[in-house]
Amino acid sequence: MVYKLDGGTVIDAEGNLVVENLYVDTDSITNKTQAQGTVSGYISGGSPGNNTSNIIEKFPFSTDANSADVGDLTVGRESGAGQSSDAFGYTSGGKINPPYVDNSNIIDKFPFSVDGNATDVGDLSQGRMEGAGTMSTSFGYTSGGWPGAIDIIDKFPFSVDGNATDVGDLTVARNYVRGQSSTTHGYTSGGGSPTRVDIIDKFPFSADANASDVGDLLFALSSGTGHSSTTSGYYAGGAGPNFPEVRDIIQKFPFATDANATDVGDLLSVRRFATGQSSAANGYVVGGSPPPGGNNVIQKFPFATDANSADVGDITTSRGSMAGQQV
Repeated sequence: MVYKLDGGTVIDAEGNLVVENLYVDTDSITNKTQAQGTVSGYISGGSPGNNTSNIIEKFPFSTDANSADVGDLTVGRESGAGQSSDAFGYTSGGKINPPYVDNSNIIDKFPFSVDGNATDVGDLSQGRMEGAGTMSTSFGYTSGGWPGAIDIIDKFPFSVDGNATDVGDLTVARNYVRGQSSTTHGYTSGGGSPTRVDIIDKFPFSADANASDVGDLLFALSSGTGHSSTTSGYYAGGAGPNFPEVRDIIQKFPFATDANATDVGDLLSVRRFATGQSSAANGYVVGGSPPPGGNNVIQKFPFATDANSADVGDITTSRGSMAGQQV
């Protein structure tokens, strides 16, 4: 039987969608979430030198190009966590500087449909910077962070503007962590506790629960970048356990099984305090240090093959410690 929906749109006997003579094989549609965008990557806030930025900028996924300034956060800050719904980008927590407040609890959101400023839509359960941002289709999550070392997993809703609630704990309290998202779990990788750790934690989206330790990074690292394909989590760069050691390695670990990360490529050079975005096809690493005050490079690496990153554009100003989003 064929079902007519509207105009030239039908569902055929096999359950496939046909739109005005365009045939769509439903078996080929992947389980893409908000952790993979198809249109643009976003960068919000950050630190150029000793100041904080309120800039929101975006760059396209379809072509290699520079970013453009498209709006402002409610307050300039660095080291916030980034989350994405299907309609909005979120920046949670961060450090406001001046007046050197390390524990902002602000949750900002800004629209993807138009270029515009952010609005303050809620608070985290505890003010923090350098937490990990993850997301399901319905909620944003912020885990870990500073001051000190935090083990709290917060979640806040996308459907309404509201405060976050404490829904679980990481296996080890830590800061300068990075996040990855599968369709079913949030991951929190690396960080300091206070010494740097190699832990990969995961926690479920289906229920409020504590995280479990499911693998290790290649090294104890903090301040790298987090990325997500539909099948794997990625961690790029980061600061090693022996100051001033900084890495250029791109690592990945599987979502289907609990396992350690493997080395799959290199960044253009060593990086820490960069920010990460994910399209359906590539991971992006933006800004970061060295040099002091950050840099302006947008680099990308492919998900389909294990390979090094390439320079594909520039952000508007050199900086590090930004939050990343995608649509």
